[in-house]
Amino acid sequence: MLQHCNKETIMNEGEEATISLADEDQVKEVLSGAVLGLWDVVNSLTRLRPSKRDRYRVTIFGSARVQPGTFGYEETKRCAAALAEMGCDIITGGGPGLMQAANEGASSAPERSKSIGIRVDLPFEQEINSFVSQTFEHRTFFTRLHQFVLTSDAFLVAPGGIGTVLETLMVWQLLQVHHLNDTPLILVGKMWPGLIQWAKESMLSNESPLASPQDM
Repeated sequence: MLQHCNKETIMNEGEEATISLADEDQVKEVLSGAVLGLWDVVNSLTRLRPSKRDRYRVTIFGSARVQPGTFGYEETKRCAAALAEMGCDIITGGGPGLMQAANEGASSAPERSKSIGIRVDLPFEQEINSFVSQTFEHRTFFTRLHQFVLTSDAFLVAPGGIGTVLETLMVWQLLQVHHLNDTPLILVGKMWPGLIQWAKESMLSNESPLASPQDM
């Protein structure tokens, strides 16, 4: 039996109403609900973990602007090569600079290590560097960061800009709330003690602390 609703909507008993595309508010509500439903599916799927990985995976974050031949580039490459010799896969953002340095270091031991790039599609971003052997592409920073977290056993952070700081603070926050456990977060370089000192002075020295000492 048909039930009258209004001139825009017709529904059967026990069924949800159809919505006219002319009703913008209702359309937005349906789209919002559908997106949230998709996130529920994604969140459920990301609870799954492999029982055992083939190799330990180290993500190296760092600046895209550091040039080959500089101290930072060569040291990042040397570190990644040493980890690769130990049998670790190396994961980066796949771009130039210190990401390229890490992938270049990993590619020195291809029989022991994968050189992985997880990149994001940006209008001004350079192409994936030539030392990446396996590539993943993302349209947003959010899904990209999620894959870094899901696929990494440790994070090593070299000097970098705003993007590197974003990645660092996200991992730090996930460690704080125990969404990550037993996952090393290693900050390398002279720029990072200032961040830690700022966090201690700003978050712990208030009358009502904004963080706990163990978060540091």
